Amino acid sequence: MFTGLVEAMGEVVSAVPNDEGCTRLVVESRLGTWEHGESVAIDGACMSVAEPADGRFGVDVMPESLALTTLGGLGPGDRVNLERSLKVGDRLGGHFVSGHVDGVARVESIRRAGEDHRVRLVPDSGFLPYLPVKGSVTLAGVSLTISGADSTGFEVALIPLTLELTTLGALSEGSAVNLEVDVVARYLERLIRGIHEDR
Repeated sequence: MFTGLVEAMGEVVSAVPNDEGCTRLVVESRLGTWEHGESVAIDGACMSVAEPADGRFGVDVMPESLALTTLGGLGPGDRVNLERSLKVGDRLGGHFVSGHVDGVARVESIRRAGEDHRVRLVPDSGFLPYLPVKGSVTLAGVSLTISGADSTGFEVALIPLTLELTTLGALSEGSAVNLEVDVVARYLERLIRGIHEDR
């Protein structure tokens, strides 16, 4: 479990495929020592540390994650958002983020007016019902509030701190980002669907 509050940006050192269809992704990070098996969100996708080292760590990205997230397109020099998993007693400043990426959203447009920075995105099909105005969404591992939505896409407003401390500051039209809808919305949908199916 994560919060969507990025702790640091890391840099991809290598991305090497193996014979089983997985990719060993090695990321350089300033977050200190890593432990074998600990969870880390890389651009919002929960991964297990398979190769801890000084100042860096390696994870094995499975074929499903390569297909459903942006991790399969990463290469040396690419920057990624990093967050360690939430510990009991930690402050929760974002929202509950599972690290189970639902799909990808693509940047349709970016509007800037002074410090007002608005990004409009179009998600993979089927996700718009989970993206209400004032609801929570996770983009590339960053917890955000939806500032606008319609029948084809949604909008988020990015504050200067987010632009500075995460990879969202480098977005451009056409950029793809990992999308995770609010887990509460998922549970509510399942509950409501169950009630209707029982009638």
